Amino acid sequence: MKSQKSPVKTKKTSILRNIGPGFLLAGAAIGVSHLVQSTRAGADYGYILIWALLLACISKYPFLEFGPRYVAGTGKHLITGYKQLGKIPYLLFIFITVASMFIIQAAVTIVTAGLAERLFNFGLSPFTWSFIIFGASIALLLIGKYPGLDKSMKIIVSLLTLATLAAVCMALGIQKEPIETVEVPPLWTTASLGFIIAFMGWMPIPLDAAVWHSIWTKEKAHENREKLSLKGAFLDFNIGYLSACFIGVLFFLLGVLVMFGSGESFSSNSVEFSSQLINLYGKTLGEWSKPVIAIAAFVTMLSTVITVTDAYPRVISELFYPEKSSEAEADNRKKRWQFYKISILIIPILSLAILYFTSGSFTILVDFAAGLSFLSAPILAWFNYKLVTGKEMPEADRPGKNYRIFTIVCFVMLLVFNIAYLGYNFFI
Repeated sequence: MKSQKSPVKTKKTSILRNIGPGFLLAGAAIGVSHLVQSTRAGADYGYILIWALLLACISKYPFLEFGPRYVAGTGKHLITGYKQLGKIPYLLFIFITVASMFIIQAAVTIVTAGLAERLFNFGLSPFTWSFIIFGASIALLLIGKYPGLDKSMKIIVSLLTLATLAAVCMALGIQKEPIETVEVPPLWTTASLGFIIAFMGWMPIPLDAAVWHSIWTKEKAHENREKLSLKGAFLDFNIGYLSACFIGVLFFLLGVLVMFGSGESFSSNSVEFSSQLINLYGKTLGEWSKPVIAIAAFVTMLSTVITVTDAYPRVISELFYPEKSSEAEADNRKKRWQFYKISILIIPILSLAILYFTSGSFTILVDFAAGLSFLSAPILAWFNYKLVTGKEMPEADRPGKNYRIFTIVCFVMLLVFNIAYLGYNFFI
């Protein structure tokens, strides 16, 4: 009887062992888009923009899911796939990555630094906190390597979910003026349209994260020393992606329950906005409630810093040392790891240097990086679709007919977002 049950146990264990990259995707996703944009959507517009949040999550789903699907089907990550599509897709991806990575790295770290001082109140400057956060993140990644990243993000995302859920439960007990009596700003003004477009474009995460996820998925399979199954990849992705969407809804509810109808004018600055949220909790529930939302805000951004600090060096090392046949891959992995260790130091240093020397115009650089990621979404989405429906992909692992129809509908939605973004920025 024991010999009959063991295959089932092995199969279940195999699926559970594959879970991990999805948490990394969730950690990367849950950042400014959740803490500021999702919360502010609820704070400024009440429940009326919940459709925008859900539509954004639905429209990104298939193209991000294609990352781990491609790894499960071919054993290769998306960068190799882009290279096989031709020079233009490959060079476009390199341009998108290099043009935005230093700015995004600096932006998420400086926001986290501000929240760290808000939480711990040590009297340190944002730059000092940035070095501390970078140092801790780099130490975790170099000492713990992928297993350390994997385990830490499972803890961080779980802690973040509990802290945010606790904050929402506390907010549900707040006695406020009925929402129906609060006037909602009109949606068709220039300011509202601009916010909605940006909100939908960044929720829950830009599409270039599909490449990060595919690399993490392949690394997980290598750590487990087994071929990743499509079922395992699908389960892992759903856990991570749905967690990111669920936490996005929680932050949205925080905005509605705590900030909507408060009469305050909310800052567009991430740290200042978070401080307003924390202070509103203190006013309504008492000082004891501040640590809960302060921890949720800090952990939100810390998860993004750690995953981004790992993702960009992995991408760069894969570009310099592309995947090879199994015979040469062992030596290639060693070279890739050496280059990763160099990149994980250089990218943060250059990111902070850019922040230091362009402090007056840093918001312009952030807007450029955000716009680039926004406009590249349909391009990367189409590349991903071509890869998972191409000849190299095993037929059994390709998306079915109904899923392809759903994917095309989502692709059209991304195009509409882009047209609206261009129209808002250049014609309104």
